[in-house]
Amino acid sequence: MPEHISRKELKQDRIHDAIEHGAEAVYSHKKVALVVILVVGVIAAGYGVWSVYIDRQTAAASAAFDTAMKAYTGHVGAADPAEPGEASYPDQAARSNDAEVKFTAVADKYPNTSPGRLARYYAALCLEDLDRQNQALEQLKKITSGSDKELASMAEYQTAVIYERTGRTDDAVKILRGLADRPSVFVPRPLALLELGGALRQTNPNEATSIYQQVKKEYPESAISEEADRRLDTLAPRS
Repeated sequence: MPEHISRKELKQDRIHDAIEHGAEAVYSHKKVALVVILVVGVIAAGYGVWSVYIDRQTAAASAAFDTAMKAYTGHVGAADPAEPGEASYPDQAARSNDAEVKFTAVADKYPNTSPGRLARYYAALCLEDLDRQNQALEQLKKITSGSDKELASMAEYQTAVIYERTGRTDDAVKILRGLADRPSVFVPRPLALLELGGALRQTNPNEATSIYQQVKKEYPESAISEEADRRLDTLAPRS
């Protein structure tokens, strides 16, 4: 190696090093960019496959739900010749039994789809119609612990209805107060208040009266106000 390097040679070496390092940096960035692109591509491909899968699952669940709903709304009594495709059942119990089996099958097979979650709610309604209250509550509990908040509020409301009918008035009142304080699309505040008043009619008629009057005050120009009026009329005479 020469003992003395001229400024020109030193400058050329630095230029060479700079170019070399620059090339390495560009190459490294390109590798990083390529890796990022590949990762994004894999994620996008995976998302696309997952979306197709979910779409297919939802479509299948929707078709199965429609079949169960036809059972749920089926005709009770002799088959109607004018409706050859309509499901017919000898009595309401037979209809509810068949619908419950079908809804539960949809809910169990497609639990992560909207039709599957809704099917579980209808299965609970069928169980309630069959006086299988404990099983209905089990199904509703699965819904209330799920991520669908609107459906969860419906399940809470129906749970309160069952509690009220089975003598668990305090539990029903607690749920209904909560629903009235945090209303949802499917369980609006006036509906929760009316049901709350109904739950309190026997144990606390004075509070029930106050709740019905509150409904009339908050929703004066509505059918719900008229319903509150009717319920007030069935209570003890008011001062």
